[in-house]
Amino acid sequence: MAGTSGGRPSIYPTLLYTDAKAAIQQLTDALGFLELALYEGEDGAVLHAELAQGNGAVMIGSKGRGGVFDTAMKDAGTAGVYVVVDDVDAHHRWAAEHGVEILMPPTDQDYGSRDYMARDIEGNLWSFGTYAPAISD
Repeated sequence: MAGTSGGRPSIYPTLLYTDAKAAIQQLTDALGFLELALYEGEDGAVLHAELAQGNGAVMIGSKGRGGVFDTAMKDAGTAGVYVVVDDVDAHHRWAAEHGVEILMPPTDQDYGSRDYMARDIEGNLWSFGTYAPAISD
């Protein structure tokens, strides 16, 4: 089984956007992600970006720039990503105040989590909640 070194996450969801710059702006401004890296092509397309939330991260890129990953993702649908946050209600308020489409308000779940669901500007689903399952070696 693959491990991690230096406390780094071992899974990074990777999403491609038609307008990756607008997606990055929404994710940072309205959903609290921190931009770690941004690499652009000469044409301004996002070749690769890394955004962090807590101890996890996502990778973002522009659709339609070619390459194996872009070609493989061509017909892919939207994605769903779950992000652990400390204060679901405050996170939800911030997102709603910044115009994020909320699909489900903060809700207590049977399994002990409190979470809400939102849709980003290109249709991907983002759930933010308190559920953080323990992962043992």
